[in-house]
Amino acid sequence: MASTDQLLVVVSILEGRHFPKCPRLSLVVQVSFDGEQLVTDPVEHRDQPQFSTELAWELDRRTLHQHRLQRTPIKLQCFAVDCDSRRREAVGYLVLDLRSVQEVKQEPRWYPLLSSKYTKPRPALLLGTVLESDNKTTAPSPDRFKAKKAPPRQGSPAVADLLPDKLDAVLVPDQGYHQVGPADHCQDLFVLSVTVAFATKLEQLIPSTMKLLAEGSEFFFYYCLLGNDITSEPFHNLLSPDFEPERASVRIRSSERVLLSFLAQQPSLQVHLCCGNHSLGSTDVSLSALASLPVDLESKAATVEGAFVLQPPKRAKKTLPVLPVDLQPTVGVAVTLRSEEVMPQQLQNSSPSRCPPGASSPPPPSSHTESEAESLLEEHQQAHQQVGPSESDAPVHADAPAEAGPSSVSVSAPKFSIPPSAHHYCFSLDLRSLRNLSLTPPINATLRYLYQFFGSAAPIMTNPPVELQRNTEVSLPQSYCAFNFAALPHQLHDSFHSVPLVVEVWHRDPNRRDQLMGRASIQLSQLLSCERKRCLGSTGEPSWKQTRQDRIPVVAAHRPSEKVAELSYVASLEDLGMVTVKEVILPDPSEEQAAPLQLPSNPAAATPAPPCVGPSAPRAPRDTLEYRTALELEMWKREQEELFDDHLKKKEQSHMQALAEEWKRREREREALVKKKVVEYDLLEERLQKTLTDLEKREKQLAEAELQTQRQQRELQAEHQLTMKELQESSRRLQLDCDHRVALERDKVRLMEEERARLLQQIADGESRYKQLEKEFQLHREQQNNRPELRLQSDINILTLEKVELERKLESTTKSKLHYKQQWGRALKELARFKQREQENAMTRLKKQQAELEAMRLRYLAAEEKEVIRQDRQELDATRNQLNRLDQREVRLGPASSVSGADPGPSLNECADEHLSRLLEERDTLLRTGVYTHDDHIIAELNRHIQNAMTDRRTP
Repeated sequence: MASTDQLLVVVSILEGRHFPKCPRLSLVVQVSFDGEQLVTDPVEHRDQPQFSTELAWELDRRTLHQHRLQRTPIKLQCFAVDCDSRRREAVGYLVLDLRSVQEVKQEPRWYPLLSSKYTKPRPALLLGTVLESDNKTTAPSPDRFKAKKAPPRQGSPAVADLLPDKLDAVLVPDQGYHQVGPADHCQDLFVLSVTVAFATKLEQLIPSTMKLLAEGSEFFFYYCLLGNDITSEPFHNLLSPDFEPERASVRIRSSERVLLSFLAQQPSLQVHLCCGNHSLGSTDVSLSALASLPVDLESKAATVEGAFVLQPPKRAKKTLPVLPVDLQPTVGVAVTLRSEEVMPQQLQNSSPSRCPPGASSPPPPSSHTESEAESLLEEHQQAHQQVGPSESDAPVHADAPAEAGPSSVSVSAPKFSIPPSAHHYCFSLDLRSLRNLSLTPPINATLRYLYQFFGSAAPIMTNPPVELQRNTEVSLPQSYCAFNFAALPHQLHDSFHSVPLVVEVWHRDPNRRDQLMGRASIQLSQLLSCERKRCLGSTGEPSWKQTRQDRIPVVAAHRPSEKVAELSYVASLEDLGMVTVKEVILPDPSEEQAAPLQLPSNPAAATPAPPCVGPSAPRAPRDTLEYRTALELEMWKREQEELFDDHLKKKEQSHMQALAEEWKRREREREALVKKKVVEYDLLEERLQKTLTDLEKREKQLAEAELQTQRQQRELQAEHQLTMKELQESSRRLQLDCDHRVALERDKVRLMEEERARLLQQIADGESRYKQLEKEFQLHREQQNNRPELRLQSDINILTLEKVELERKLESTTKSKLHYKQQWGRALKELARFKQREQENAMTRLKKQQAELEAMRLRYLAAEEKEVIRQDRQELDATRNQLNRLDQREVRLGPASSVSGADPGPSLNECADEHLSRLLEERDTLLRTGVYTHDDHIIAELNRHIQNAMTDRRTP
């Protein structure tokens, strides 16, 4: 199946549901994939918002396979944007699986938002995903999703109606800008800038069969910006490109909405690395990404920047090997879109200069890279006024901005007006040294920082890198930078208090990509609190200066709590007073140098002869004028010889240094070529080994597949024959079986019909009987209702029900009482078991004591028997005495008393016997439970009562 190399991952965001209505908010959806973020247009915050947007990412099939293996997600975030403050608040998010995106178009699905701020009901988005080929024809298909037109924004219905399907940029030469959209409605000025900052690993674009550096070869970057061909400054060394970063700018007259629509329609900006008329590689920078950034152009600039990989041409891809990620050639490009009114407020008109303190900055070069539109604007302005160039440390001019020296970033500054109340400031920063490295391996440290308030579009970097080791301190070369800019005092204070200056420490490795080691934040607000000193500026006018020197920690990029090193810096801010527009004339450098001392051509005239006062006296030869002149001439010759020798030595040293640099350059070229060839040979060897292995595996697989195919063919043929026979036999059996079943079913149907007729007749007879019986029952019930016995019968029924209920309650009470008795008996038995177990334990203990008490028991046994006999004798004596007293009383009372007392005697004896029997029964009951013994207190009390009852019974 044929497949294309370039694919598009398309995510269609159609509409939403279950969103609450909020007129002051708008909804946007931001989709992130592979480090790139795309944003939909804002829509109304209502119940069913209509997004109707397609977002697409371009990638090849191999990259898509890698993303699927790594399970790279597609993350969608929904934000609610405040129309007044532009503040965004997260509504929810959801994650799509890249593996579910197929080339076959699927129906859109509803996806509920996760972690949503609106919970009841949960909002959802209608999404569709598809994988399309990048080189498809643009003919519309009937089943392809057609995006609806977004509703017009409030306040601009006329512009939306006047927009054509395709917007074009029309150059207006006399005004110096490009017009996008209708001129009567689109009147805001914008600046679109492209900066080519750096490049790395460019030698990988040259085949190993060619020389990296040929004599007279020049390399440069080329791109086309709105029809203007832009080329960078040429450079000669691909191993270490030494070109200065350049910025090309065009002015565009349009409105924000129209300009964003125009950029969304534009193709990607192609940046080519060229040598002569040949392109060695190119990369694409998306201009439509500027339109998708959620940035308010009225207050901030929209920027798309990064290191883009240079791809070789298609004809050279076959000869170049596939490179790993760390060896791919890259170019740093930044594309910025801003309003022309942003510069006086944020970027200011800056003039960075990188030179050591106290050194004079040379005048900037006159040539710089700009677009055709800006060049035309300069010619138009120069026709009306002539303004001389300004020095790097002079105040900012309103129409002629200063440029940096040769060691700073060469940029094309736009033109703008400066408020009359603005002050001229000069900020300088000197990064002195680094020390106390906490990492074990040494690093090649270079520092980088960027502060947009000073107006520097490109970062400031120290060069060359310095080697920093553990527990050492190194000084940073070319680390001084001064910025001249104009700003209002309150803007300066607000920026210094809110935005710190972040200095990045990078480790530069010639064999690998630069690595960020850490960051150091310089709080510029502390500089404003320093003491102000009055001094004279470079122009001789009085100024105020503040200086601060400090050491700050450098913290790791990914671990802010870890300290990497310490940075020493000196920062100063000089207030040069109010901005004044004036012309500055650069002095001629040749006039400042003093002319060398020359000997007079007539030595005799240099010193006048003294007047002759008297007769000439004879003088010594050394005192004559001729001798002095000859002596001076000899001294001058010797001095010239020394100067000539010094000149020759310097020239020789310069030649030797040039030879050494050339040797180092060729050595680096040779090393790069060797490394490149080694990589190519390794890749080629790996490909050959892989190809041989694949061929061997393929041959084995083909042989095995051929044998397996033959075997399977024979098996399938035999199986087919057997299956055919079985099918024929089974079909015959099924036919017979079906015929028999049909006959049986017909008989069953006939019998069922007869049974149905019989049942219908029975139903009719039963219904007639039922009607007759119902009539008789109605008559009987009417007769019975008129009799009084029915009321009595109803009362009897009620009383019967009450009786049954009472009997049921009595039965339940009896059962509960019996259950309670059973539970009480079980408890007593359980208590008896516990007591018996305790008694067994006590008996075990007592058996040990019985042996000891045996002797004492035998000793006191006789004494106890005697005591018992004595007590029995005493009881017998007492009983005898009592009987005697009773006999005597009976004798005294006589027969009358005996007759009168005959009746109550038996009744008293009966009561005593009943009481005695009750006590005996209670004692026996308690003893039978097993819980109590004769030694227990209650049994002893019962025995005592029994003894008293027996005594009372015996007593007459």
